[in-house]
Amino acid sequence: MLTFVGTSHHLAPIEAREQLAIPGEAMPDVLARLGERFGAGALVNTCNRMELYVPGSYDRADLVDFLAEATGAERELIEQSCIDLHDNEVVRHLYSVASGVDSMVLGEYEVLGQVRAAFSAAVAAGTDDAILSRLFHTAIRTGRRARSETEIGRHAVSVSSIAVQQARMLFPELEHATVLVIGAGEAGRLAASALVDHGVREVLVVNRTQSRAEALAAELGGRVLPLDELARAMAQADIAIAAADTPEPLVSRDAVEHAMGDRAGRDLLIIDIGMPRDCDPAVAEVSGVTYYDLDDLQAIAAEHHAARANELERVNAIVDEEATRFFQWWEQLQVMPTIVALTERAEQVRTTAVGKSLRRMGLSDEQQSQLDLLTKAIVKQLLHDPISTLRERGDNEDYVLAARRLFRLEDAFEALDLDTIEDDAELQ
Repeated sequence: MLTFVGTSHHLAPIEAREQLAIPGEAMPDVLARLGERFGAGALVNTCNRMELYVPGSYDRADLVDFLAEATGAERELIEQSCIDLHDNEVVRHLYSVASGVDSMVLGEYEVLGQVRAAFSAAVAAGTDDAILSRLFHTAIRTGRRARSETEIGRHAVSVSSIAVQQARMLFPELEHATVLVIGAGEAGRLAASALVDHGVREVLVVNRTQSRAEALAAELGGRVLPLDELARAMAQADIAIAAADTPEPLVSRDAVEHAMGDRAGRDLLIIDIGMPRDCDPAVAEVSGVTYYDLDDLQAIAAEHHAARANELERVNAIVDEEATRFFQWWEQLQVMPTIVALTERAEQVRTTAVGKSLRRMGLSDEQQSQLDLLTKAIVKQLLHDPISTLRERGDNEDYVLAARRLFRLEDAFEALDLDTIEDDAELQ
């Protein structure tokens, strides 16, 4: 039904996750190759996870090989960093991810948008199918239910709020602080917006694409500096939020040391939420610099975990309920072709027999209509128990095979439009 291979902050350190990250501009090409290899599939690619979802049953090695080709990472690294899941485990995992209980920050909301974006990317690339569509749409529904029916997301700590927390610890009077945003993506925007909401004095934006930098600066009430003036921007800033989508670090130790020389002893807080990291980790060794990467933020988030941990049982109950609904839909999808073939075979027999009788009996139009209704009712009653048993026991392949053989449905089954049947099997 479903095969999964992936990693996250639970399984691998940031050094390994960096090698598995796929830049945003490369995603359409990677998804196209995914479609060529497996027919369909989706990638959930965030700062804390890289997850590959493929409909069908595949060996772990098949998906590991694809990730190695797509990311350029060593196969041994992928083997060490990733787990594989199948069928029911895949469904429950994605539902847990969407619900925020698998996140670095328990209950955080941003991951729901990331799950939605992953499926939208698959749709745009043409690598979605009925199974993936059902899986991701119900995962989003599960995530919404978890946040509306439990307290898992109430007062949840996010990467953005952690950034504010650390900034306020170093700069208690944020109204006198200047924030530098490196990159114009969503993660940087959220963190910078949180700091603006807490009253920072000034916002500077540096990005490779001028138009995106200008748009973000306008939204935050800040101003744009050219990328080649990054060192000067760091000299002016008190807090730097690094969230650029670049394969190599933009901020070197030398650049930070140079910037610190122009700061008259003022401290600098760097929060690096890029994946891969946007700063050379050695910047943490520069005097006067406080540096946090995603793994550092994870340790801080763990301190806040207990406040929402008592909601996990309620969220898991929602995940279980939604997973059961998915499996019921899947069983119906499996058995539906046989039910449709059986119904069509019975209707073919009925209409043939009634047609022969009508030609001999010379009945009126009203009598013909009554005979047609009567025979339909008889066929419906005869098929009721077999169809009910198939619906109830469709997860057992023996029942499906027995029905096909008893009613000789093989030819009829092969002629069915399975795409139409998938739509018919949709459960509310």
